[in-house]
Amino acid sequence: MMAKIVKGSDFKGVVDYILDKNKETQLVVHEGLFMENRETIAMSFNAQSRMNGKVTKPVGHIALSFSKEDDPRLTNRVMAGIALEYLEKMGIKNTQFFIARHFDKEHPHVHIAFNRIDNIGNTISDRNERLRSTRICKELTLKYGLHMANGKDNVKRNRLKEPDRTKYELYDILKAEVGRCGNWNVLVANLKSQGVDVHFSYRGQTNEIQGVIFTKNGYRFNGSKVDRRFSYSKIDAALQRNRYNERMGMTAKVHDVATPNAPSGSARNELFNGSLGLLNGNGSSYNTADAEANQEMAEMLRRKKKKQRRGMGL
Repeated sequence: MMAKIVKGSDFKGVVDYILDKNKETQLVVHEGLFMENRETIAMSFNAQSRMNGKVTKPVGHIALSFSKEDDPRLTNRVMAGIALEYLEKMGIKNTQFFIARHFDKEHPHVHIAFNRIDNIGNTISDRNERLRSTRICKELTLKYGLHMANGKDNVKRNRLKEPDRTKYELYDILKAEVGRCGNWNVLVANLKSQGVDVHFSYRGQTNEIQGVIFTKNGYRFNGSKVDRRFSYSKIDAALQRNRYNERMGMTAKVHDVATPNAPSGSARNELFNGSLGLLNGNGSSYNTADAEANQEMAEMLRRKKKKQRRGMGL
């Protein structure tokens, strides 16, 4: 179960959209509205919204979507009950609303239109509404044993409209690049090659980065708005993990090369003789750099032993 919340100023527009006959709409439940036709519904909403003229966007519109796996269970009655419980938990109560089911997509979903000005003229709070909505959707999904979708990866991109289409394009790009880059310079370059510009926001007048903004197709998104994992701090942590894992992988490879399985018999003798040849200059791999390195190492050891003797004398 997922919810998409939209606010607006045109009740007629949202009423016409939800009750569009081409969407095979079925009205499920309503409250406080004159339901003779779409015009009277919009008129009812508008009349109540005038009780609080300070609110410029009194229109509330929520789409509740369910997984297609739950379709056999989701009768209109069941969906109405879940939608009403969702509204109650969101604090959307004591106000006008109607709920209608659409059949224009393969997954079950209902649309809710409600007045953000309640029956006594108070404004219904939208404080942290998206965070609260996400939590409530999870609670109701578990409560009613609904299918738990895998989130953004299952969204059908071809059905999206802007700016959501670009937002999901950006999600796919970031998911791939953040997982394989080891620092910001490489990440920014890779994103740039795919049409994504990166900007950083700073704390006050300091050089401390506190956020990241991605721009694609003319749309700007804070990293955390694309997905929580793409906030600046979480991307930075992921890049650090990538670098650490890469170093550990290289260390493991070096260790494997430096400590091969011990040879036995004649092979051990050949390896020993070959090593002597390298040190003595008789092997084919010997070169001037090897000689200089050996001389430098011998000189360092000589100086170290000399210092140790001086210390013992004291």
